[in-house]
Amino acid sequence: MPTSKPNSTSVTEFLFEGFSSFQWQHRLLFFVVFLTLYLLTLTGNVIIVTIIRLHRHLHTPMYFFLSVLSVSETCYTVAVIPRMLAGLLNPLQRISSQGCAAQLFFYLTFGINNCFLLTAMGYDRYVAICNPLRYSVIMGKRACAQLASGSLGIGLNMAIIQVTSVFGLPFCNALVIPHFFCDVRPLLKLACTDTTVNEVINFVISVCVLVLPMGLVFISYVLIISAILKIASAEGRKKAFATCASHLTVVIIHYGCASIIYLKPKSQSSLGQDRLISVTYTVITPLLNPVVYSLRNKEVKDALCRGLGRKPASR
Repeated sequence: MPTSKPNSTSVTEFLFEGFSSFQWQHRLLFFVVFLTLYLLTLTGNVIIVTIIRLHRHLHTPMYFFLSVLSVSETCYTVAVIPRMLAGLLNPLQRISSQGCAAQLFFYLTFGINNCFLLTAMGYDRYVAICNPLRYSVIMGKRACAQLASGSLGIGLNMAIIQVTSVFGLPFCNALVIPHFFCDVRPLLKLACTDTTVNEVINFVISVCVLVLPMGLVFISYVLIISAILKIASAEGRKKAFATCASHLTVVIIHYGCASIIYLKPKSQSSLGQDRLISVTYTVITPLLNPVVYSLRNKEVKDALCRGLGRKPASR
């Protein structure tokens, strides 16, 4: 017989457990490290968007999607990290129920948007390598705008469904969220009613926004690699692989971390472990976008060198 939960109450605010179990010295160290990574992420994304905006030769579909992804990643981190940093300095931070719903909404919107933008970028690479003669026709400005707006539209709709599902539940008197931000699973654990339907909704949405895009990216890269291997010259194969390496690196880490959290069976879910993995995809993964694309992409590096008044490195 299931254990009954405390009586529900009219919830006006929550408390974040965050990193309150750590000593203040450790929290201070985390604060310095996470703040540094956050500032690097913001700076890197601003630089990428600025470089792409100022250099006309980067006004191509691949860099259009990269600039949109940079903006989305910035919004994604702004939704989570500032409050997490505040929680490291002042544990058990309070947040209103409306504020919690808003944070969850923006976190899901931009997180899901990022998943589908990476899929659109995979499709762009597929067309560029497998159908180069029709690339400019297929990936025109209208098609790029539709893919980008479609990604955001999916994010908005999925976020509305999730937020409505979670905040339509009655919550118990124990209002401490065992996390450092408002996420679906920690909130469901505070509900005073059966959450089976909500768990199913969460799992179905997770499959739609993770498994489906991963499958499409995987198919794209199977076709891409098949096409690359048919290229006669070694230099041509190397150049084709180089255009995909940055995107593939970000895809593997982004989808990998998110899948561990959201596709794991509820019986194997540990909030402490989930919190640790959440640090990876909310603090570290967003930094990969500017770092990977700036270090592994010659055109971006050359444009950055010109912006700094330095001569681009020769091949």
